[in-house]
Amino acid sequence: MSRYWSAVVHGLTPYVAGEQPKLANLVKLNTHENPYGPSPKVLEAVRAEAADTLRLYPDPNSDRLRAGIAAYHGVTAEQVFVGNGSDEVLAHAFAALLKHDQPILFPDISYSFYPVYCGLYEIAYRQIPLTESFEIRVDDYLVPNGGVIFPNPNAPTGRLLVLGEVERLLAGNPDSVVVIDEAYIDFGGESAVGLVARYPQLLVVRTLSKSHALAGLRVGYAIGQPQLIEALNRVKDSFNSYPLDRFAQAGALASMDDHAYFERICAKVVATRTRLVAEMDTLGFEVLPRPPTSSSPATPRTMAPNWQPRCASAASSCAISETRPALRRSCALRSAPMRNAMRCSPR
Repeated sequence: MSRYWSAVVHGLTPYVAGEQPKLANLVKLNTHENPYGPSPKVLEAVRAEAADTLRLYPDPNSDRLRAGIAAYHGVTAEQVFVGNGSDEVLAHAFAALLKHDQPILFPDISYSFYPVYCGLYEIAYRQIPLTESFEIRVDDYLVPNGGVIFPNPNAPTGRLLVLGEVERLLAGNPDSVVVIDEAYIDFGGESAVGLVARYPQLLVVRTLSKSHALAGLRVGYAIGQPQLIEALNRVKDSFNSYPLDRFAQAGALASMDDHAYFERICAKVVATRTRLVAEMDTLGFEVLPRPPTSSSPATPRTMAPNWQPRCASAASSCAISETRPALRRSCALRSAPMRNAMRCSPR
């Protein structure tokens, strides 16, 4: 604390990034990094950028990457915004689209960066309780608000809001921006990108950190109608006009182009998840139905008074969750309660 700080800094509770241990042969789960590595075409594209052209600034608009993302999703480049990881994209969305008189709404158990953005940008918010089965109840969001944001699948619960319910939420909020954070959608569920053409208030945010195995390049993007994208660009160009360097742009485009590799590693992750769920079931754990992400919580069906689960690595620790009776004991990271478990999973 310092007398030189701005007033807003005194009130901030910053996000705590996931620990990156300097240990060899560690099975590391805390930031949900893809275990399979990026496409070989990504490595080739990144190496090709190590040239004399590094003396030049990168394309501030990432035009080739935006065109590649647009082609992949069947939209236009004017409907695509890119940023330094989807965390930056989300931050710009909070500043550009979610600061209004009414509070914004998001689940009480969700990505823990959301209240941090609200503190930074001085945005009023309400956290809406999940149901007892850890699901988002659309009716709870059909009230006056300044915007709605939620991950789909939600994290850390892993529960998916099906597309029909997403559309009902959009239909009930015609005057508020709805941001859907699809960090884990590629591991199970249908994207809301197809709804963008019909709903001008919808912004879908994606990341290449998880399913494309590019957490080290920091590339995220948003898809929405042009008026929403313009707002994001106005904030970006008031903050940092060059968010993606040459390596990130080239590597991300190569990854988007190698769809066969992308599908292959996603299938491997899903297969591993299926095996894990089966093994946990034999150990007496109950896993939420059809978990679409590796962050789905598991709880023991019967617990002795001194029962303690064994965590996957020394970098993790087990904690008692205070958020729901059904999760009195859950394996969480950094001894945080369930609502804060996603502190360790940047986008």
